[in-house]
Amino acid sequence: MNNILIVYFSRKGQNYWAGSIKNLPKGNTAVAAEFIQKAVGGDIFEIDTVNPYPEDYTACINQAKAELRSKARPEIKKYLDSIEKYDTIFVGFPNWWGTMPMCMFTFLEHYDFGGKTVIPFCTNEGSGMGSSEKDLKKVCKGSDVKPGLSITGNRVNQMESQIKIWASGNI
Repeated sequence: MNNILIVYFSRKGQNYWAGSIKNLPKGNTAVAAEFIQKAVGGDIFEIDTVNPYPEDYTACINQAKAELRSKARPEIKKYLDSIEKYDTIFVGFPNWWGTMPMCMFTFLEHYDFGGKTVIPFCTNEGSGMGSSEKDLKKVCKGSDVKPGLSITGNRVNQMESQIKIWASGNI
């Protein structure tokens, strides 16, 4: 069995949800990451920024847009000591402005992904994977980046069986 890591960034609180703003007790990507771990096992690691994103949804997406434009690398609270023992790494995130949040780049650029299998999954409200798969291929040099799973955030709680089938089929 592969040594599996599920690494993700998720945002609870105010989120865009089926055309309106909804306050979520747990972020959509966190829900999906937990479904993946339940399906295939492995270790799970949540990325958290030193400076939290604004609670207000509009302020958050405006900050995310500014970070993307400036190619910012927001500081994150902690890193794993190493990813050397992992063969398969699921990478999860919300689609912000057509790709991963910039804190994902901060985390991923910290490691050597040579020889790893990287399996992306993202939550969104209709924007799909955007350019995230292409961006992952650039940042995770030497890895085999598999096609990702796009999950509609407002449906994530009903997607456990589909996520299980997808995750199991990728290891």
